[in-house]
Amino acid sequence: MRTYSFHYGEQMIDCTLDERRVIGELHMAETPVIADPESAIREALEHPIDSKPLKELVKPGETVAIIANDTTRIANTHVFMPIILDYLNEAGIPDENIKIVFALGTHRDMTEAEMISEVGMEAAGRVTMINSTAKKTEDFKYVGTTSFGTEVYLNRHVVEADHIICTGSVVHHFFAGFGGGRKAILPGVASYETIRQNHSLMLDDKATIGHLEGNPIYDDQIEGVAMCPPTFLLNVVLNGEKEFTGVFAGHYITAHKAACDFVNAQNGVEIERQAPIVIASTGGYPKDINIYQSQKTMDNAVRAVKPGGVVILLAECREGSGSAIFDETVNTFDSIQAIEDSVRQDFQIGRHKAYAVTRLMKKVDFYLISSLDDEYARKAFFTPVHSLDEALRLAEAKLGSNAEILLMPHGSYTVPIIK
Repeated sequence: MRTYSFHYGEQMIDCTLDERRVIGELHMAETPVIADPESAIREALEHPIDSKPLKELVKPGETVAIIANDTTRIANTHVFMPIILDYLNEAGIPDENIKIVFALGTHRDMTEAEMISEVGMEAAGRVTMINSTAKKTEDFKYVGTTSFGTEVYLNRHVVEADHIICTGSVVHHFFAGFGGGRKAILPGVASYETIRQNHSLMLDDKATIGHLEGNPIYDDQIEGVAMCPPTFLLNVVLNGEKEFTGVFAGHYITAHKAACDFVNAQNGVEIERQAPIVIASTGGYPKDINIYQSQKTMDNAVRAVKPGGVVILLAECREGSGSAIFDETVNTFDSIQAIEDSVRQDFQIGRHKAYAVTRLMKKVDFYLISSLDDEYARKAFFTPVHSLDEALRLAEAKLGSNAEILLMPHGSYTVPIIK
């Protein structure tokens, strides 16, 4: 017997298992941690990919909008933001000419405390910080319509700046291929309707994880961003412990693709075979802040479990589902098929996530350890459980007491690939 530990919110949950049943414990590749992130960031600014150094792209006195992640996505923005500000100061751009715009997409507004926590006290005290609130229509300007029919409205604080700098982290994304890159702008600082139109393309079979060109979501985003292109990109890659493993700067398309290649090598994990039971943690807070964020782990876990098997998911969900429309959807429709039909008939943000979550349950059962109300969890088609022991008893009753188990302690980061 051996004890295994899993992140849950900001704590750990232990489980003792028969090692003979555990056929794998999926971890990212042992990518070296960057010992001096500050130096690596400055080096990337000075020697970017397919771009002149940032200081040669800006002129003294110009205005800059820096797009930053919100609290649901970890990028260690507090480390690199002061460096970017200092770098811009050295290039002749004072703090009063710089704004930080948080790429909320359709997420809720950040509080002032969350903004400060995200970028660090020093940066927060130097420049104006703005939430890009998708439904605040007066904050958005029309820049064009893509060939996919998406009407692109972007935050005016971004559109009106002389220069846009995209920042953020790169991970796999279940329908946009990868996060980071162009996503800072679309959906990050796009209007609600623009995001809705873009995300409706997720119903296409080519909108899949790890797939960029030919993915309609990505192609549409690239077209939209080209209408208001960023001057520069700084994307980082982190490991499961939130440490820097990669820093990529330069052209917003090619530097991002270099980061995606790095992420594939770091986060793609080969498995010999699928298992009847998968125990998956998102990796803890904020990856399990709500169902919305936990869905990424669900998608990855399904790749590791046999059809008809069980995923035991540890996701605290302290903020519930993360979407009022998600709540409305699962409270309205009493079957998984009814949710899918509703999304295809009337695509809505929030409802699309209910579809993304529940479609997985056609393949496997999800036993959920969370802070959600049991009744609500059942309406969302989870089986609520209150401990790993209870979950395992239920799984073994269904699949047998000797059913093999695969462990995913950092499920939001690790993407299983069958050999």
